[in-house]
Amino acid sequence: MTASTSTARHDQPAGRQHTADRPISLTATGGIDRASHHRLDEAWLAAAWSHPTTRVFVVSGGQALIEDKEDGTTELVMMPSFDAPFTEAHRYFLGVDEDGVRYFALQKDSLPGRLDDIARPAGLREAGVLLSDRDSELLVHAVGLENWQRTHRFCSRCGERTVIAAAGHVRRCPACGAEHYPRTDPAVIMLVTDDQDRALLGRQVHWPEGRFSTLAGFVEPGESLEAAVRREVAEEAGVSVGPVSYVGSQPWPFPSSLMLGFMARATSPAIQVDGEEIEEARWFSREDLRAAIESGEVLPPSGISIAARLVEHWYGEPLPHPHRS
Repeated sequence: MTASTSTARHDQPAGRQHTADRPISLTATGGIDRASHHRLDEAWLAAAWSHPTTRVFVVSGGQALIEDKEDGTTELVMMPSFDAPFTEAHRYFLGVDEDGVRYFALQKDSLPGRLDDIARPAGLREAGVLLSDRDSELLVHAVGLENWQRTHRFCSRCGERTVIAAAGHVRRCPACGAEHYPRTDPAVIMLVTDDQDRALLGRQVHWPEGRFSTLAGFVEPGESLEAAVRREVAEEAGVSVGPVSYVGSQPWPFPSSLMLGFMARATSPAIQVDGEEIEEARWFSREDLRAAIESGEVLPPSGISIAARLVEHWYGEPLPHPHRS
């Protein structure tokens, strides 16, 4: 198909440093120390589990219970360990916060029955934009472990069933002794800009009409991250990329990705989409994107994603919302 490109006026303010050359911080932390040195210490784990300040939440199918508080915040539904439904559950140690509180997650086939006016089940895509940094960090960790545990129950070396070890962070094979660790699949995600500081956004074939976001793709074996950025942009949009700079990362357990964010500079604005993964790609000036979002023509990336952070870094402020009719 023929790619659409923006012809609106260039709206980069005089003296603005090109986006690809400006620093950006994407690193948020919830203040959790994973305390990995305790994962093999069964005595310490037992004492931590029974400590009165320890807090536990349940994950099931990528969801946990969240509740809206009177002050307008939203929190994970947690409970003391002595109230936790430990029967027929896998227990994962997640870490310790700055106040010394220990956190565990229980993986169960279903969530507890506390569904009332303030508690509801939610996955990361919904909860991630509502929860505090601490709760988001805990939920991402727990869901990532759950996804891995659910799909890696058998030894890839001999085929026998494995058992959970290291507080949920290892699966050990009793038959051959192999140890298996949670997998993380690196993927690059990039905001590409041209000489006019317009942003390249694309729409995947299976996305809803109007949804545009940054380009992204998995890193191949033996490939550097910078090479992956250039290859993915060329494959998906037909755009050649020159300078590439790393800006930050985001765990994305859908099911096990680590998104590595980059800013990149195009050497040519010509677009030729592949038609398989990307159906449409366009160059947007800031004015183009603002008008398209406000009119409802374009749906921006989800606020939970690193893609939204990359686009907002280029845009210079939070993205606008559609105008209500």
